[in-house]
Amino acid sequence: MLRKIFFRKVLIFASALFALFLIYLVPTDNVNRLENVRKEVMYVDSSVPVNDIFLLDSHNMVSLTSVMVGADDLDTRVKELVESLIIGSSREDLLPNGFKPIIPSDTKILSIGIENDIVKVDFSKELLDIDVSLEEKMISSIVYTLTSLDDINGVMIFVDGNILNRLPKSGVTLPSTLDRSFGINKEYDVTSSKDITSVTTYFVGKNNDLYYYIPVTKYMNDDREKIKIVIEELKSSNVYNTNLMSFLNSNTKLISVEKSLDVLNLNFNEYLYSDLDTHDILEEVIYTICLSIHDNYDVKEVVFNVNNEEIYKSVLKSIE
Repeated sequence: MLRKIFFRKVLIFASALFALFLIYLVPTDNVNRLENVRKEVMYVDSSVPVNDIFLLDSHNMVSLTSVMVGADDLDTRVKELVESLIIGSSREDLLPNGFKPIIPSDTKILSIGIENDIVKVDFSKELLDIDVSLEEKMISSIVYTLTSLDDINGVMIFVDGNILNRLPKSGVTLPSTLDRSFGINKEYDVTSSKDITSVTTYFVGKNNDLYYYIPVTKYMNDDREKIKIVIEELKSSNVYNTNLMSFLNSNTKLISVEKSLDVLNLNFNEYLYSDLDTHDILEEVIYTICLSIHDNYDVKEVVFNVNNEEIYKSVLKSIE
């Protein structure tokens, strides 16, 4: 439950700050009442359902954050998440500060259906009233948000009842069923049209004092194991986007990789630790690696080793 625990801590922290702010604004005779409100807010936020959602940050990068949802059933979650992605919707006030939805305002949801593990969403034609520079990012936002749900693996997008198979302004062709292989925040480092591979790496972003995660899909001519590319990207961070950060020590080496059944076993040198004396590992390092593996590998578990000694194990299904 790594990521959900992280977001729940963020919600509790934000609620506490808000309540304390109110306490200092009002007369002292209301302090006791507001203290009770603060306790109630913290109690509710510690158990409120939250879901991953992919929104635009201040740099127009499609980023992973979270939003509160009203129910546990799948149909309601899908509807609320799609509504949360529409500019000016009734749910926009629930989005975290510093992030914004991407689907054009006045876009209507004509219908939503779920068949097996595929969501079918029919939008009104206003969906296509978007700047060409944001067309692919809008598709990524919809697809990544809905496939963050445990039981959803693909998305079919319709406009006025017709399958959307081409973006009208950029001309990008879309498959009838979209999944995370579509990519997100795409970058290209290609010298040949042959043997192109795509790797999605999650970096760290910062909004005020809170960290969040930004996935970047890079297309390149590189036949190395994808996790090795991920580690190299995280070690060097991203020199072209200063808003993309990584806390992985540049001296970290991935010594070996073993994949057996549903488990990815990683063996690092000691620089994976944030502190060589205490053997502590930063949460952000674990999150960025595990999130990246989730989008690049069909495995259920990641085992972290340092010099062949197991130090941490993460079940990827609980990160979703």
